[in-house]
Amino acid sequence: MSAREGSVRVPGTSALIQVGRLATLAWEVLRAIPRRPFQFREWIQQSWFFASVTILPTALVAIPFGAVIALQLGSLTEQIGAQSFTGAASALAIVQQASPLITALLVAGAGGSAVCADIGARKIREEIDAMEVLGINPVQRLIVPRVLAAMLVSVLLNGLVSVVGVLGGYFFNVVMQGGTPGAYLASFNALAQLPDLYISEIKAVLYGFVAGVVAAYRGLNPAGGPKGVGDAVNQAVVITFLLLFLINVVLTAIYLRVVPPKAI
Repeated sequence: MSAREGSVRVPGTSALIQVGRLATLAWEVLRAIPRRPFQFREWIQQSWFFASVTILPTALVAIPFGAVIALQLGSLTEQIGAQSFTGAASALAIVQQASPLITALLVAGAGGSAVCADIGARKIREEIDAMEVLGINPVQRLIVPRVLAAMLVSVLLNGLVSVVGVLGGYFFNVVMQGGTPGAYLASFNALAQLPDLYISEIKAVLYGFVAGVVAAYRGLNPAGGPKGVGDAVNQAVVITFLLLFLINVVLTAIYLRVVPPKAI
């Protein structure tokens, strides 16, 4: 057998290798979080950066998103004669599903792409290699503060989207569809429960962690040159979106199995 024939890989091996490396980086980040010294200043700066580039787009997206959910559910509940449950249905859809997803998509699209570009630029300039030669752990120095910043901002923005989305849904349901404020609030209070908020925040934390790790991984492994960094940014955003929707399905299925619905 020739050397070229012996180097042929089994189909799908490359994808599995990438998944393994990504999981390894995630584990290294978790291990490096409690280690000292903690880069507190870097974490604050990255948190402010994430918040500055995502807070306004998040609020602007949450308003029409809540309006669409309220209008669609309002029309559906009117058809089946359950107008009194419009508030609960729209609010639960926003808090449980829409808020974490909107937050994660914007954190990954705006903040994660910037993180990937920054780390990728450092990689092609060989700054990462220089840090390793000097005995500095790049994961602890660069990646951990950025991942923690993504997680913190995701949690805070999730609360913002929940409030703005519910208020937007309330406005469009009451003002545009002629719903009653009392029925909207009463149905929300009758069906909503604290675990709905807990699962929303848990999703936001996991989404922020995944967005930060994927952005850092693609930044550490560019194809080479400025074009490789640009391709890595695009790949990081797409990969993050796919992982987020997969995680959302798994967490939602587990939540619906574990937490019983609130009795009316």
